[in-house]
Amino acid sequence: MSSDPIDPAANLRAISEELNSALEEAGRDVGAATITAVTKKHGPERILPALEAGHRIFGENRVQEAQQKWPALREQFPDIELRLIGPLQSNKAADAVELFDVIETVDRPKIARALAQEMEKQGRHPKLLAQINTGEEDQKAGVAPQDADAFLALCRQEYGLAIDGLMCIPPADDDPAPHFALLAKIAARNGLAELSMGMSADYQIGAQLGATHVRVGTAIFGPRP
Repeated sequence: MSSDPIDPAANLRAISEELNSALEEAGRDVGAATITAVTKKHGPERILPALEAGHRIFGENRVQEAQQKWPALREQFPDIELRLIGPLQSNKAADAVELFDVIETVDRPKIARALAQEMEKQGRHPKLLAQINTGEEDQKAGVAPQDADAFLALCRQEYGLAIDGLMCIPPADDDPAPHFALLAKIAARNGLAELSMGMSADYQIGAQLGATHVRVGTAIFGPRP
C-alpha cells in the first residue's frame, strides 16, 4: 500500500460529486462545469494517478514549468487538454501557443497582439479567455470590468482573435459570488460561452453562478511542495 496520504483520484471523484450536486441545486445540467486540475509545483508522480483515473483537463501557472513536465506526459496521454491559468509574458507567447490548448489569461493588448502573431506563424489556435480583474486589484493582472467590452472588441477586430470566454480570480477576502455574477454578466452581453471561475475554496459557488470550468489544485493534489 502507498504511504502517500494524498489520493488525487479519490479527491477528484469527491470534488466531481460535490460539483454536480452544486450544479443540480442551481438547476444546471450535471456535467455543465468541468474540473481543471491545477498541477502548479506538482511533479509527474502526483499527476499520474489523476491521469490514470481518466482525468484529462489540467491547468498550469507558468509556461516554463509546464514545458518541463507535460511533453513527456502527453506522449503517454495524447488527449490531455492543457490550460494556462497564470500570467503570460509576451516573450513566452510562442511557447504558450505551442504547448497549451487553452490560454485563460489574455489581459492586455500587448499579449493579444503577440498571441495573434504566434498563432498565425504556427498555424495553431488555442482557445483564448480574457482575464477580468473583477476586484480591480492593483497587484493582480486582468482587464478592469468597465474596460472589458472595449478590450474584447479590440481582440476581435484589431487582432482577429476569437475570444471564447472569461476568467477571474476574486480578491481573497471578498465574497466570491458578486465577482462571479459580474463575470457572467460581461460574458453574456459579449456572447461568450466559457467561464473559468471558482477554485478549491469556492468552486461550488462558481458552478452555481455559471462556471463552465473550475480550477482546483490543493483540494486534489494536496499542499504545493
